[in-house]
Amino acid sequence: MTPDFDLQRHNTLGLPARARFGATITRPDDLPPLLDQAGALGLPLRILGGGSNVVLRPRFDGIIALMAIAGREILDRSHGRTLVRLGAGENWHEAVEWTLQNGLPGLENLAGIPGTVGAAPIQNIGAYGCELVDRFHALVALDSQDGTQRTFTRVDCDFSYRQSVFKRMPGRFIVQSVTLSLPDVWQPNLGYPGLNSLPGDIDPVTVMRTVVAVRNSKLPDWRQTGNAGSFFHNPIVDSVVADRLATDYPELPRYPSADGRTKLSAAWLIERCGFKGQRFGTAGVSDRHALVVVNHGGATEADISALAGRIVAAVEARFGVRLVQEPELL
Repeated sequence: MTPDFDLQRHNTLGLPARARFGATITRPDDLPPLLDQAGALGLPLRILGGGSNVVLRPRFDGIIALMAIAGREILDRSHGRTLVRLGAGENWHEAVEWTLQNGLPGLENLAGIPGTVGAAPIQNIGAYGCELVDRFHALVALDSQDGTQRTFTRVDCDFSYRQSVFKRMPGRFIVQSVTLSLPDVWQPNLGYPGLNSLPGDIDPVTVMRTVVAVRNSKLPDWRQTGNAGSFFHNPIVDSVVADRLATDYPELPRYPSADGRTKLSAAWLIERCGFKGQRFGTAGVSDRHALVVVNHGGATEADISALAGRIVAAVEARFGVRLVQEPELL
């Protein structure tokens, strides 16, 4: 382990942060001794993938382990689908490209999402009309409480909108590999704005390139302007709130939710409160997309959290809807 581990280049917001110790996991066998060390020292152990969905405090008094388990493997072709297993440390976008290079479409709408494969099921990543759960088969994770290795099915993961059992129990399960199920008979998913003008006979590689182009037109590159992507969940409200807002703000984008409620556009709510493109010292809101909080250079966790709180308060005061932060505060 490395003492006084610098985390600034390991989080896409670019926040200054250090951990008491740092380590890198390249094999599943690296995990049990690391857990033993954490237990012997009485320190918490947390896993960091690409650092694209975290807001890091200046100091983590514990062990941060960087997930770097590699591996890409076609497991089985039968029953109208192909199973592929990916190491938790694989770059997500590169893994999507690999599946398409091997003639295995199905993940193209999820292209361009930063982070690692192991982080994808934790928040059930989604974009452009597709969620990870739509392609999920199983994963293998280590239970940090008792040191046992477990296989999780889709039901075991308890997926919902940007949620899973892993996010509800942060730090307990360490994902080692993820197995996805890709259909042999592919149909393009073009129902999302930005894709719905594409022809129905389009190929999956062109869909992927279009998704990446649309993302790049809306979202700042974290390598140039630090950010964690979408900073707030799109709020899901009951019928009473949805009807009230539809009456007062008929232009507010609304989408039916799987549970019969209504999903609202957090970006629209934030923009109507005047935050889009605004700068508050070293932190601000992107001028490309109101859902993206950015680090203009030199921002700290306190700066980002203060701005996030200001946004939450303004949206709740005006619309009666409380936003929930997406990146984990660590």
